[in-house]
Amino acid sequence: MFMGEYNHTMDAKGRCIVPAKFRDSLGDEFVVTKGLDGCLFVYPNEEWLRFEEKLKTLPLTNKNARQFARFFLAGAATCEVDKQGRILLPAVLREFAQLEKEVVLVGVANRVEIWSKAKWEESMNSYDEDMDEVAENMENLGFSI
Repeated sequence: MFMGEYNHTMDAKGRCIVPAKFRDSLGDEFVVTKGLDGCLFVYPNEEWLRFEEKLKTLPLTNKNARQFARFFLAGAATCEVDKQGRILLPAVLREFAQLEKEVVLVGVANRVEIWSKAKWEESMNSYDEDMDEVAENMENLGFSI
């Protein structure tokens, strides 16, 4: 399980260090794709295969299903960790997530998210305002604390 928050810098070529704690579970090669909320999702290969299988079950005749699958699959890229523990993020993914110099890598159970630091801070500030409401709505999804 991935958890924790790590601040790093991305170099001019688009390389970013992956924290050692994440690398241990991700392995030397994994998948990075567009994520929700303007971040990138990073999946270990076995989790990515599970996600792909779920996408394959979506009905081709449903427009929302096609858009959903396209969103995640079109931008997906396999990334390899170099000897310094860095990955090279493709330009299309960097642009999507508005990644520049300061990035935040966040562990979220079965995946890692990569955020621009500014977007992460903005997102966290909004959580402070409405987390009680979000927590109440989680009960509708069958989750209780």
